[in-house]
Amino acid sequence: MLSNAIRDLDVNVERLGTVLAPNGYAEEGLGVLNPGCARGRDGALLLYPRDVATGNISRIGLARAKPKSSGNRFERIGYALEPQAPYELRHQGGYGCEDPRTTFIEALDRYVLSYTAFGPEGPRIAIATSQDALHWERAGLLQFGRPGMHVGDDKDAAFFPEPVTSPEGVLSLAFYHRPMLHLSAVDGRAAVPLIEKMPFEDRESIRIGYIPLEPALKDRSKLNDVAESVLVMSPDARWGSLKVGCGTPPVRIAEGWMSLFHAVDVTSGPRAEPRFRYSAGIMIHDLENPHIVRYRSPEPVLAPQTKAERKGVVANVVFPTGIDPRPDLGDRTFDVYYGMADVKIGLMRLTLGASEQSLEPAESAA
Repeated sequence: MLSNAIRDLDVNVERLGTVLAPNGYAEEGLGVLNPGCARGRDGALLLYPRDVATGNISRIGLARAKPKSSGNRFERIGYALEPQAPYELRHQGGYGCEDPRTTFIEALDRYVLSYTAFGPEGPRIAIATSQDALHWERAGLLQFGRPGMHVGDDKDAAFFPEPVTSPEGVLSLAFYHRPMLHLSAVDGRAAVPLIEKMPFEDRESIRIGYIPLEPALKDRSKLNDVAESVLVMSPDARWGSLKVGCGTPPVRIAEGWMSLFHAVDVTSGPRAEPRFRYSAGIMIHDLENPHIVRYRSPEPVLAPQTKAERKGVVANVVFPTGIDPRPDLGDRTFDVYYGMADVKIGLMRLTLGASEQSLEPAESAA
């Protein structure tokens, strides 16, 4: 089934500054970045930053919003996850729990935290669940065991908040993910010339994976069993030509499932060395069949501009990972939390205006 594409979308973006920065201790010596966020059962706003310690060891922090009189900044209250499981630990190089995204899934009556577990085999997608958004229990690595599925390095996972219908017609829990190319995992800059010769659909792209709902409700261990995975968005010549990946979890709006994604372009540095530029855009999926993309930003809605976004551990990076609907400000207003140059966390307020429908069919995965 195809639905009409969205030809135009009115978008307003307002930067609201830095909300969390390293506290000077070794546990955050290399940055506080790329947070998930969620509203607790009591409505309190919680942030789950990636805290990077000296030695490139990552933990998932836990912070709570202060009262409005304090400027809506955050106080640290502990850790959601620290590297403990075998798939989060290794003897050499960086390791740990990276880049969380957090979603409350009513069908499970649980919060689901998806993150990159960097262990002995490299980056893999892991999940944890919680009843209260404060105390988390590991569910393990996602299993891509079906024939033809990508098995190996994978990142940028975020769950949809409601079950959806998979391409094979199964009511499922859906999540974004981004299988990685082996050559870029080994040396990203050296791989640029080879990647630029590849067709766009063969470059690192956004896929949606599907976990059948009924087995997961009967047996929570089935929450890890991925039954389907389809390509939904690839790099594009207009912008984001090197690779694209999930940003925030999707939220429901009138036009479909809306989320922010990140995209990477290559620019030339001194002596023509390739440099990466991370920007962010909006994509909207069909509500019933999210493998159908109804809208993709024709240009970035957020790109590195401020000093905090342009200079840091990794220059020229904006990396959205957390989204908080703000119905108190309007039914199409969202606060978006994003990493700035892999050092700090910024806040952007996103307001959607009217959209214009097209008679042309939307993109659909093959």
